[in-house]
Amino acid sequence: MREGLFLMLSILYAIMIIEGSSATVLIKPSSISFPDLPAKSALSLNGSRVCGSLHVANPLDACSPLRNRFEFNESGRFALIVRGECAFEDKIKNAQSAGFRAAIVFDDKDNRNLIYMMVNPEGIKVHAVFVSKYAGEILKEHARGKEGECCIYSSRTDAAWTVLAISLISVVVILGLLIIAFVTPRHWLHWQRTNNRCKSVDSKMVEALPCFTFRNASLSQCHVGETCAICLEDYKDGEVLKVLPCHHEFHSTCVDSWLTKWGTFCPVCKLDMKDKSAYFGIKR
Repeated sequence: MREGLFLMLSILYAIMIIEGSSATVLIKPSSISFPDLPAKSALSLNGSRVCGSLHVANPLDACSPLRNRFEFNESGRFALIVRGECAFEDKIKNAQSAGFRAAIVFDDKDNRNLIYMMVNPEGIKVHAVFVSKYAGEILKEHARGKEGECCIYSSRTDAAWTVLAISLISVVVILGLLIIAFVTPRHWLHWQRTNNRCKSVDSKMVEALPCFTFRNASLSQCHVGETCAICLEDYKDGEVLKVLPCHHEFHSTCVDSWLTKWGTFCPVCKLDMKDKSAYFGIKR
């Protein structure tokens, strides 16, 4: 159990590390990289990367139509935009309208955590990520258009959560198997012992059962039949019969064998003979 808990905590710790350093913006040829968070509902990278030339948006906040406009093409251009003055969705759509393939929005204040930009996916066909103010200032210095290439690498957050889910399911399955492996043998042994105890009656109880000699000519108060229900043979004069607490009688040898080898109950009425009180309570 402790090993399973330790494994789960280790997986959670690993996922936290992956999430914190997953997606990156890389500026070339200097090979400087920065962590980022993608915009929710924007165009997904689907586990790959996208590259293009980096341009500073004009105006920088991209809250109005951009003056630096391009034809949208496969080579792509990235717009560097500062946070504030309007919604993230407006900035991204203005960059898209100006022909940019991706929008990199950087924070307008220092030392703040990265956030997911919540946008309406309708009509958005470009990639969008959010970076820190420090990253934005460095990117702004290297935003030289075609002279420098910028790449956005896919976030591994979704993959990390997939790994977490699979790992947790694996841990649950392993713990379940361990529990089954631990409990089943004990349950089986308990059942076996109980079953073995139920197969026979204590020989001392069998020996203590009252006996009488069968006489066909004179009916005994114990006698209620003329045939042994175990061997199905008629009683004969002089044979010793044994009476059970339920007042059913049988050949002594038949009922002794039955109670010590085959069953713990009366063959006629199914009275359970395991309980000593059943015998002593109705003993006649």
